[in-house]
Amino acid sequence: MLQALLIVFVIIQVVLVVYLLVPTLLLISYGLLRLFKIKTPYQRKKNITDKNFEFGIIITAHQEKEFIAPLVDSLLKQTYQNFYLYIVADDCDTSDLLYSQPNVNVLKPQPALHSKIKSIQHAISNFTKKHDAIIIFDSDNLVHPLFMDTMNKHFQKGYRVVQANFKPKNLDTDYARMDAIGDMFNFFVERESRMYLGLSSAIWGSGVAVDYDLYTRVSYNNFLGGFDKKLQAYLVKSVKQIAYSPDAILYDEKISSGKSLENQRTRWISSYFKYFKDNFDIFFTGLKRGNFNLMYFGFITLRPPLFLVLLLSVLCTGASFFINITFFYGWLIVWGLFFITFVSIVLVKGKDPRFLFTILKLPLFVGRQVLALTKIKKAKKSFIKTTHTQLLYIDDLLNDKKRM
Repeated sequence: MLQALLIVFVIIQVVLVVYLLVPTLLLISYGLLRLFKIKTPYQRKKNITDKNFEFGIIITAHQEKEFIAPLVDSLLKQTYQNFYLYIVADDCDTSDLLYSQPNVNVLKPQPALHSKIKSIQHAISNFTKKHDAIIIFDSDNLVHPLFMDTMNKHFQKGYRVVQANFKPKNLDTDYARMDAIGDMFNFFVERESRMYLGLSSAIWGSGVAVDYDLYTRVSYNNFLGGFDKKLQAYLVKSVKQIAYSPDAILYDEKISSGKSLENQRTRWISSYFKYFKDNFDIFFTGLKRGNFNLMYFGFITLRPPLFLVLLLSVLCTGASFFINITFFYGWLIVWGLFFITFVSIVLVKGKDPRFLFTILKLPLFVGRQVLALTKIKKAKKSFIKTTHTQLLYIDDLLNDKKRM
């Protein structure tokens, strides 16, 4: 019995070590590719068509209608205008949402939907015609003027799913900066580095462009969050590569308080467990097909939220000190590599000295996520909303970026 427990302990340690070392391996690979100026798959890929794709843009707004105008403003200022815009104002007063542009449609579902998935489906059912692809935004988003042009260029190269790059609208509080640090790390590990290596990138719940026919084949059985997890489980098995575009820039609001963080992470953690079976299916589909891209995608997607990996690793490190001192020293090396990798990614991607001081406060971030873990049953029963406060327009935001 003791020997069996020791074997299980070793297996758990190996899996955790792999998860902690993957960012280091990706950073080294990424650095070597950049050092030797090796082109990305996107740069090597030739255009397969000169067609200018028509996009059906869906904005899902729930109760916070004041954020709709800034996002629409940023879309109407795009250099590429071949799109139709559908604003799903769920449980919102639409009396002052008046747009004269023929390609802007304001939809007010009755009764209120209280579900992002249902809002997207409502928009699609009200499309004025079949568009080539769908792009989904949350109401608190803003987009760079070149966003749509960049997406069109990716579709011209044959990509059918493209995830945008996220940058913060606000860095005014410690929690906002900690949230931004998490995005920098995750977007590098799960998206940018994979794109460089020709692997599928993970998608997000916003800023993702999907071929119309692909999206409409997805069937949802649950409507309380995590739609992007279900969507990516289907898409990654249906296309050769989910692309990531660092130049398609989307600005989103970072969490400004601990309470908001708990609400957001409660929803995210619940989604992880809800779609755990789908992630297993990705991995085993990769095994059956002999497809490394799917196997890797599934293995990484099966990884628990990072804060849980870190907490479990702390426990294993402490236990190793009493069980096997060699394991303990090995853990110290792994922790050192992970810390160096984490800080390096933040320094390169953040380019803001404030992030260095914020890193020291990340235990607060982890603590709030532990509290969120205790509330996941609530996410299964009701729609947990993230409240937003940063009301900005794209011109103001870009001018601020120039002054930084």
